[in-house]
Amino acid sequence: MNNDATLCDIGFIGLGVMGKNLVLNLADNGYSIAAFDLDNEKVNAIIKQDALENTTTTARVVGCSSYTELLAKLKNPHLIVLSVPAGSPVDQVCESLIAAGIQGDDIIIDTGNSLWVDTVAREKKYKNNFIFFSSAVSGGEVGARFGPSLMPSGSPYAWTRIKPIWQAIAAKVDENTGKPLERTQPGEVINTGEPCATYIGPAGAGHYVKMVHNGIEYADMQIICEAYHMLRTGLNMSPEKIADIFEQWNKGLLDSYLMEISVEVLRHKAPSSEIPLVDLILDKAGQKGTGLWTAMSSLEVGCPAPTIAQAVYARSISSFKSLRIEAASIYTDTNKTDMSAEQQQTFIDNLHDAIYCAKICAYAQGFQLMKLAAKEHGWTLDFAGIAKIWRAGCIIRAVFLQSITAAYERNENLENLLLDDFFAEQLNKYQQSWRQSVANATLMGIPIGAISSSLAYFDAMRTAVLPANLLQGQRDYFGAHTFERIDKPQGKKYHVEWSSEQREIIAIESNPS
Repeated sequence: MNNDATLCDIGFIGLGVMGKNLVLNLADNGYSIAAFDLDNEKVNAIIKQDALENTTTTARVVGCSSYTELLAKLKNPHLIVLSVPAGSPVDQVCESLIAAGIQGDDIIIDTGNSLWVDTVAREKKYKNNFIFFSSAVSGGEVGARFGPSLMPSGSPYAWTRIKPIWQAIAAKVDENTGKPLERTQPGEVINTGEPCATYIGPAGAGHYVKMVHNGIEYADMQIICEAYHMLRTGLNMSPEKIADIFEQWNKGLLDSYLMEISVEVLRHKAPSSEIPLVDLILDKAGQKGTGLWTAMSSLEVGCPAPTIAQAVYARSISSFKSLRIEAASIYTDTNKTDMSAEQQQTFIDNLHDAIYCAKICAYAQGFQLMKLAAKEHGWTLDFAGIAKIWRAGCIIRAVFLQSITAAYERNENLENLLLDDFFAEQLNKYQQSWRQSVANATLMGIPIGAISSSLAYFDAMRTAVLPANLLQGQRDYFGAHTFERIDKPQGKKYHVEWSSEQREIIAIESNPS
């Protein structure tokens, strides 16, 4: 692919877990890479790894000891990929490249988990120095190595240069079945199928979509964990038995990467022991911020996303371990009801359906959030295309996404997945089982915040008249916030003079200050 053996196709800065694997993925697909990291040991490690995997006589990865050397070893115009921590490290690298002599037609691609507004600011900040482009990457270290889901955004011109590279290294999906075409061995290349990489839109759009992806990921993980808790506590099942159930579920509607890895985690034993490792892992969850960013954005945009927010709260609650232990000693545990084998199976079947319904709602929230954000920021997002690139490579990859793709292909202006005929049919079919699972958990005292908040979301979204009429009356009473009336023209505001004896209703020309 490179006609000049003395120059490399791509520069790469940042050789941590993700960076190292992206470099090897690029090399597998025929690109030569000039690699640099502030830690020279990482440079040496990637060169050694490439030597072990390389079946050609020409080195695919060339190590560099400085930014200046990196630029000198690249073809013009330069194309440089960054895989460095979000925040100030991105700007530090950009400033270093400017000092090293980067040119206006050179492209820098940020592949980290940057906050989308930072990406927008960087495109403007560096526009006179080089082309700043961003591409969110999902799939973890395995995805980076053998095919991630890629969400690029920024300059359309830059995308024309990046597109063939990104489509080459991305995960691929069978065009007929929608299932991933997996490669698992170094040197393996898949040249068929649909690549899980598509241009998202202007600067920041790709990182926003990835942010929402991660918010949905938080929700999906929490829903699975709550199902585990129901089976572990409610039915006193062993991790091995729960793994058997999850494995069976993973063959149907709930087929997903997260369900698959949950089976692996539950089956794993502690070293030199028959104790399930999951029973030894401290129940305090961490987070890197993207779920929180999604929840905050949903509040800012005015889009209800309670399942995603609840998943963030669940991690926060888990961090209060000592408080929870103290509270557990104070409050009486609820009685567990003995169940027959038939009742236990019904319990399990209901839980399966509850996961499916809650999952639909989590995705409905995420996609509506992207739709409202796109409207606010002037983006044109292809939601069918986004669902397609999430079918493989990324953490939330699932067969379920094929149904979301089909929904947006039927109606590209779909306001919410709950309004799609297929999902309406599914929720009508399984909602009673969902309700029974929430009731079971409530009576047993088992917290299932994500599953139950999904149900509350569903019920609220399908309710034609909500008690917000009383709420508006309350707001008007104590704060003169005004209200509209269903028997008057839309947009006309009214206020009751609550302090007067007559309590006259008056029309307001504009909201009171």
